[in-house]
Formats: sequence, structure tokens, C-alpha cells
Amino acid sequence: MKTLLGGRIAPLHGSKGTEAEGPGEGPREEDEEPLLSEPEEDDAEARPLPPVCGSPMRGMWRDEKVALYCDEVLRGCNAEDADDAMTKYLSEKLKLKDKWLGVWKTNPELFFMKYEEASIPFVGILVEVTCKPCPSSSSCFNVTVSIAEPFSSNIANIPRNLVNEILEELEHNVPLLEVYPVEGQDSDLHDIALALEVVRFFYDFLWRDWDDEESCENYAALIEERINLWCDIQDGTIPGPIAQRFKKTLEKYKNKRVELVEYQSNIKEDPSAAEAVECWKKYYEIVMLCGLLKMWEDLRLRVHGPFFPRILRRRKGKRDFGKTITHIVAKVMTTDMVKDLSSDTLLQQHDDLDLALDSCYSGDTVVIFPGEYQAVNLALLTDDIIIKGIGKREEIMITSEPSHDSFVVSKADNVKLMHLSLIQQGTVDGIVLPAPKLKMTNNHIYSNNGYGVSILQPTEQFFIVAEEALNKGAASGDKKDDNTISKVMQNLNLEMNNNKIEANLKGDIRIVTS
Repeated sequence: MKTLLGGRIAPLHGSKGTEAEGPGEGPREEDEEPLLSEPEEDDAEARPLPPVCGSPMRGMWRDEKVALYCDEVLRGCNAEDADDAMTKYLSEKLKLKDKWLGVWKTNPELFFMKYEEASIPFVGILVEVTCKPCPSSSSCFNVTVSIAEPFSSNIANIPRNLVNEILEELEHNVPLLEVYPVEGQDSDLHDIALALEVVRFFYDFLWRDWDDEESCENYAALIEERINLWCDIQDGTIPGPIAQRFKKTLEKYKNKRVELVEYQSNIKEDPSAAEAVECWKKYYEIVMLCGLLKMWEDLRLRVHGPFFPRILRRRKGKRDFGKTITHIVAKVMTTDMVKDLSSDTLLQQHDDLDLALDSCYSGDTVVIFPGEYQAVNLALLTDDIIIKGIGKREEIMITSEPSHDSFVVSKADNVKLMHLSLIQQGTVDGIVLPAPKLKMTNNHIYSNNGYGVSILQPTEQFFIVAEEALNKGAASGDKKDDNTISKVMQNLNLEMNNNKIEANLKGDIRIVTS
């Protein structure tokens, strides 16, 4: 694979009043002044930038994105030919118009020695672009630019003569993918804007440096998986906190690649032993990040990779003195709450459900009275306990913590959830059951994301289930395959009685196999 289109591309997105979220999209400011032809004084303050063309890809369905990349642009090519395919696609679009206005968005490091990164995400300059046909199939697309009138920037007090000096140093050639066509030009510019966005998105999100280093029988299928991953992030199927983790991992991988290349380029002669060790350290860190990213991209591996519910604390077991405790969860405890308990019952009152769960040993019971609670520790159940509500079920509401991977996860042998309203918000799945770890009776399960209940079946815990039915359920996660679900639950001794499951985005129950 050759270098990226346009050489160095800074990830410069978002600036107050200049660019909205998404590649190549900016707000449509009302009553913009028309572009003028006469040059301004060198010391004149820069005008605000005109709005750039909107993001055509933002409104596309995932099937449309797949068709665009796999059928129109890549057309079944191999990974090693992907750069040439993107170059050919972009070259054809650039033939539509050879001169146009755009906003050049570049790294502030080019202009400023010291600055706060958050304060200046990019430097934007209104430029006139001149496109020349690419002499050969190359991924290094540069275009000739000059300052357009009126002098406009996202930084009002940037000196015009400084911009001229920088452009002269660059011989007025800048990476094409750093230029965004502005609104108000003819329709051909919208086609060019779309083509630029398609290519940017490919290299920012779909392309991986290892693609042309490994054999891939169906590169289009791999690109489709990555498009689906991106769409799952955008539509909330993958919750925000987990999506951020993926993006940070991807960004870290890219940065580590750059670090390694720069480190190697600074070694003038044969590397010393210390330099060789440092190169290997950087290389293996990249390999580890690469492996993690591959887990994200493979839907079959996500349940055992970044999405797999990890419980890192140990099982407590029984108390040393052999007694069990009933934990009362309520803002205030009254004698009426405990009137039905035997006189020798050991009690402990909590106003926080997490504290009650954290205090439990095997054999304990958590009794929850009406109220709304949030419980991170429901995803850390390691001991055999009973969690039950007392009162009207719809008034005993337990909500998930949006910043965590999972809502309810049990690694104990015998956990019971009874008479509760479980409301998932933001986590990956409503209830994750590494069966037979959990029994659920008379609960109301409400999930606004993913599935309501996911049943994990590790290979080493398989039981005899009709092979053709299981394979069908495992491949599709089909919530309507009630026969498969009932067989799996029966063979795994999983109890779910009289539960109400509703409003789940993808379905009520799915079966996940390794």
C-alpha cells in the first residue's frame, strides 16, 4: 500500500462556528456575504469562513454505503489494489471542474509554535483550488491553492502575510484531502465534495495498514464489516462509552505506527542493541493493538473480545462465622418492612443498591423496596445471592449505568432476580447470562438498546441440542426461533419464569455461541 492520499492528513474535526460533526460537514450559516473579487489589506482582519458543502454520506443507509464502496469504488479489488481504486475514483470526479473554492483545513502546528490543542483544532483558510490531472496512479494527491478573496479564516487575527509565507514554503501545493469545497458553487462541486468525503472516510475508518500485508480472499466483505461497525457506533447499537474506547484504540494504533516509522527513520546507521530493542517493543505494541482492533471488526469475536463481560473480582463465598445477612435497600427502614422476617434474621440497611451488593456474601438476600436505583455492581455478581423486590414491581426500578459495558452479569452458580423492573440505558445488552448462572422470576426487563437478554454458551459448556436448530439460532441470533431458545434453556437448566421483556431494539432474547 502506498502512502495515504495527500500525504499527512491531520484529524482536524470540529471548530466552533465553522464545522459540524461528520467528515466534511459544516453549518449552513444564514445571510453569508457574497465572495468578493478585490484583495484586502494585509493587516485586515480575516472574514468568517463560508459554509462548506454538507455531508452527503450522513444521510446514507448502511446498505447504500456498502454499495458505494464495494460495488462502485472498489469493485471487487484486492487490498493491495485499494489505493489505486480510490485514486481512479477520485481522479474521475476531479475532471468535472478544474478550479473551485474550498476551505483548506490544516494542522495548527504549521502556523503556531505554541497553542492549546483544544482551542485551535485546525487552521482554516479560504483558498482557490486548481486541480491538475494525476500523471500516474498515485495516492499522493496534492492541489495548487492560492488565497481566495475575501481573505477568510476561522482565526480572525491570523496575519495574511503569514499565510502567504506558509503557502510559499509549500510551493502552494497542499494535500487535496485537507480541502473542503464551499457551498454556493455549481452542482459539480457537490459530486467532488462527496468523492473527497468517500476517500477521507475510507482512510480514516475503513483502511488498515495491515490490509495489504495479509491475504484476504474477500476484501469487499471485510470493508462491509467495518462499515457495519461504524454504523453500529453511529446509531447507538454500540453504546457511546464503548465506541469511544474503540476510537481511542484505533487512534492509538495509528499513532504508534507513526512513532515506529519516525523512530526507525532517525536511526542513521546500523541500529544499536538498545535501538533494536526499542523497535521491537514498539512493533509488538502495534501487533497487540492490531489484534484488539480485529476483535472489534469480527462480529463473532466481539462477545469474547471488547464486549465480553469481564468480572475481575473474586468470589467471596460464605462468611467466616457461617451466618447470612438480609440487606434492606431503602432510603429509610421501618419496622413494617421487617415484620415478616424471623426474629433471628441478621439485618443490614442500605440506601444504595451498589453498597448492598458489595456487602453480600454467598447465601445473602437483598430486599429492595420501591424507589429508583442505579447499580453498577449488578454486572459483578460472583456470589450466590437472591435479589428481590418488595411492593409493586413497576415502582422498583433499577437502571443501568450508561458508561459501563453490561447491565447484569452473573458468574455465580445460583443468583436469583425476582420481582424487579430492570431498565437498560446505554449498555451493550440488557441481561448477559453465562448460563446456568442466573434465575429470573417475575421481572420487567426494559431495554432501549441491543437485546434484552443474551445467553452466552462457551464451547466447553455445550450440551446436546438439535444441531441444525442451534446453528440456525447461533448464526442469526433470531429472537423468533422460540424452539431453539427453549431447547437451549432446558439443556442449560436456565430458569426464566413470568418475566415481561419489552422495547428491546434488536429483540428480546438471543443465543451467542463461541
